[in-house]
Amino acid sequence: MELAYNREPSTTIQNWEHEAWTGYQAIGSTIFDKASVSKKTVVVIECYPGVRQEEILTGISSFLNPAAIIRAEEAAFDPIEVDRIVDGFMTNDRVFGFMTSFQINEFYDQAKIVSLQSQIEAISAGIIVVIGFGASLIAAGDVLIYADMARWEIQLRLRSKEIGNWRTSHPEEDMLRRYKRGFFFEWRMADNLKKTLLGRIDYYLDTNTKDDPKMVSKSALFAGLEQTANRPFRLVPYFDPGVWGGTWLEANIDLPKREHPYAWGFDGVPEENSLYFQYGPVRIELPAINLVFFESIKLLGEKVFERFGAEFPIRFDFLDTIGGQSLSLQVHPTNEYIKEHFGMPYTQDESYYILEATPGAEVYLGLKEGIDSTAMIADLNKAQEGGFSFPANDYINVYPAVKHDHFLIPAGTVHCSGAGCMVLEISATPYIFTFKLWDWERLGLDGKPRPVHVEHGSKVIQWDRDTKWTTSECVGRVEHIAEGQGWIEERTGLHALEFIETRRHWFSVPVSHESNGSVHMLNLVEGEEATIESPNGAFEPFIIHYAETFIIPAHVAAYTIRPSGPSVGKTIGTIKAYVRV
Repeated sequence: MELAYNREPSTTIQNWEHEAWTGYQAIGSTIFDKASVSKKTVVVIECYPGVRQEEILTGISSFLNPAAIIRAEEAAFDPIEVDRIVDGFMTNDRVFGFMTSFQINEFYDQAKIVSLQSQIEAISAGIIVVIGFGASLIAAGDVLIYADMARWEIQLRLRSKEIGNWRTSHPEEDMLRRYKRGFFFEWRMADNLKKTLLGRIDYYLDTNTKDDPKMVSKSALFAGLEQTANRPFRLVPYFDPGVWGGTWLEANIDLPKREHPYAWGFDGVPEENSLYFQYGPVRIELPAINLVFFESIKLLGEKVFERFGAEFPIRFDFLDTIGGQSLSLQVHPTNEYIKEHFGMPYTQDESYYILEATPGAEVYLGLKEGIDSTAMIADLNKAQEGGFSFPANDYINVYPAVKHDHFLIPAGTVHCSGAGCMVLEISATPYIFTFKLWDWERLGLDGKPRPVHVEHGSKVIQWDRDTKWTTSECVGRVEHIAEGQGWIEERTGLHALEFIETRRHWFSVPVSHESNGSVHMLNLVEGEEATIESPNGAFEPFIIHYAETFIIPAHVAAYTIRPSGPSVGKTIGTIKAYVRV
């Protein structure tokens, strides 16, 4: 039976329906009305990398009848030169690069910019459209539009090869390398530009759906961000197949059939997920990271912002191995290692919360007593050469896993979920830095061996995290905090080495929560439905369902959660994560 899980959660934005448009006819007419056609008007359309620029031009040109179209990227460096500048950051590895901090102007030829500006200057009347990633470098614009898209949509376009990476002479690189270049270079640079530009745009253009654009005014966009930062909300989840994928997600959530089973569910990663804003009949999709950028303090809390900047430090996601296979045996880098080798300020500490489990489900965690580290690394390397299967059970502890277990996994601890688990993974945000040690002799969905990083892993494994340490520090660490009539609060982690705190509440009556200066991320881990309410009516009641992840901004100083709908009169449970401040 499918759950009531909402795959398309949206936030209704009040009082701005009149400044939202859908379709190129309405959008083109609105831009035309904004332009002063009795004289020369420059319309600048700044684009996130991957936006379908030709579609936009085709869609609006019949309404604007432009006197000229200037493609900004004609002034960008040649792909070979861009590659030369960034290749040292990309490395030869398929997965890992080094974090960059480039600005878009560093990849534009000033002489070519001047040439394009001269072309604009030479035109005496009419509408001139300047479009591209870097268009705002060519002209400030009498009308400035920002064309944006969600990270997941970018990935889908990269996978289908509809688009390639920006300004590269290596268009046939595999998907892992395409994603790597985006993650370490393109998206960082594009976000740097977005943060400086969005405050002075006239319109924001949602280009996620082919031939179905939506647009809002800058005022409507920022009103939506401000309203969202003052209430509970959910991100738009997405789900992805994988070689070890299971059956729980497909069986319980209304997901389309795929050739391969679903392995991941991303329902709490603001850098990757998007938001739906509903302006009357118009629904805008925007990257959730925009909220982090422009409502940082309200969303995160002042102390969290001071520590992490405009970055969301907590991540929730699903790992489905029910009816599937074990994840790769893996380890995450230590803080020192991730800073030195990848330019990241902190690492991926994490935990596995067992949302569901079948009989016999297991989790691999920590090293067995008295193992020989040299022998283990030698066996891992031997396994990579082929013809030898790494004896994981000889080296790694295996713990039984049942529903509501919580396994803590500080960086440097060898681990993976075995088959039979529906894991709610609670972790710090740097989510691609997994050093696979052993992948059970599998190929990826692309038919290639999945990247394994024994050399990296051997340098970060904490060899003293043996059975005694792991059992004591990482397994079953449930601490009773408080209780009252109809409710119990427990601390379930994370580990003392990690900056995230998690609390679990069991309750059949309304339970009060206070933000205490940090954003909260929660999931309903038991029960069918709950309602989040404001003690003083600051936001409308917000309903969530089993397995749904939701966010409470730090600005929401207090809130209550109560069983509702079919859960009234029952005991339900939430898991809550926040930053220790």
